[in-house]
Amino acid sequence: MPEADREGNLAAAYSRLLHDPDPAVREQAALDWCAWEDTHVATFPGATHDPRYDDPVFRMTFARLVTHYWANAGFVEDGQLLRDLPRLAGIPGVLVHGRTDISSPLDVPWRVAQGWPDAELVVVGDAGHGGGSWSAELRAGIARLAERLA
Repeated sequence: MPEADREGNLAAAYSRLLHDPDPAVREQAALDWCAWEDTHVATFPGATHDPRYDDPVFRMTFARLVTHYWANAGFVEDGQLLRDLPRLAGIPGVLVHGRTDISSPLDVPWRVAQGWPDAELVVVGDAGHGGGSWSAELRAGIARLAERLA
């Protein structure tokens, strides 16, 4: 990342690099972004390198998609998620979140669960941004939802 772009919206700065006219600049930005992704989501025991980042087409597509949404705050107005939670009243949901997820801190799903009375929050002790028993807990949560809706 050029020094001038290290302050402010880093996702927007990476997005600019990922769309640079120079293919070498674009590929390096994709490599750097995906190396960071691969590291910060691997906070659970037994985490290993995700081989999908070895594919240059996946790397570029993933990095461009993520930086586009992050640079634009997910195209959601600040405060909108919590403010509009009453609209979900009566709709059941399950929020599955890894305890060591540093990418998406636990306070967000906790606040969502507080404002969405029909939601269940499951915190997975051996998971980060996935991994551990996260997938099993997600499948179990979907099964519970299916039973409620049957």
